[in-house]
Amino acid sequence: MRIEPLREATPRNEVAAYYDAKTEGILRRYGPGPRVHYHTGMVDETPPPGLASEALKVLIHESQEVLLRELAQALGSQLRGREVLDVGCGLGGGSLYWASVHGARVTAVTISPEHIAHVRRFASMVGVGERVNPLLCDALDVPDQERFELVVAVESSCYLPRRAWFRKVRHLLRPGGVLAIADCFLGRPELAMPFDRYWRTHIGSVEEYFRSATAEGLELELHQDLSGRAVNFWTLTLDLMAREHESALRSGQPSMGRSESQREHLRLQQAFLDGGLHYGMMVLRRAD
Repeated sequence: MRIEPLREATPRNEVAAYYDAKTEGILRRYGPGPRVHYHTGMVDETPPPGLASEALKVLIHESQEVLLRELAQALGSQLRGREVLDVGCGLGGGSLYWASVHGARVTAVTISPEHIAHVRRFASMVGVGERVNPLLCDALDVPDQERFELVVAVESSCYLPRRAWFRKVRHLLRPGGVLAIADCFLGRPELAMPFDRYWRTHIGSVEEYFRSATAEGLELELHQDLSGRAVNFWTLTLDLMAREHESALRSGQPSMGRSESQREHLRLQQAFLDGGLHYGMMVLRRAD
């Protein structure tokens, strides 16, 4: 049995402050919207070198939408009119996707006060304001019981205490309801500390997720390792960061944090290649 590293989770207020501070940067790099994503994308072909910033942004956004389409395909069910909970919705890109592409009614949960107004504005822009309800709330404090047919967590489960959150999800799901997760998972214990320190997470292994989910009455239906398709996403982001740095130098502006960001993006890319980290998708169903 693999022993999980003993670590304390980052306090929620620190995570909220972290994302509040990053909001404008996220909009600059991944915007302007309305579907703004801040998560890994699926890239199946090596991107050509020397692409301009705008071309890189288009490819990054397309790859992020591919991940959501992969999740939707894995679910294989009709979502029109269904109740969906988007956990850690960020600026609402995923929530808008489920509402506008699949016709779902989405509760978009975030602990970042800065993001609520953006989600509401973007939803109104694409005509789904009545079907996307942004909610400032901790994932463990979402109200209601047996309300949702689907709970989606794209790169948010790594912030949450798994057993407690899986227990909460089971209460939120209707009988037969499904939890869909896309996230990074720990492959080698020594990578936990640097990953958690930079991203403010509490990363866990696939095995830890399986054990926790089973203990809380969620049955695994699907697990896919998507690490190989995630590698080139970080190639795209590294190229975009290089273009941003060049632009800042030309305009005489400082490029703060470049070295740290590049180091962490390179660390992710290498870890996906050598098995230190995994990027994967899980579908779990409420067991009755």
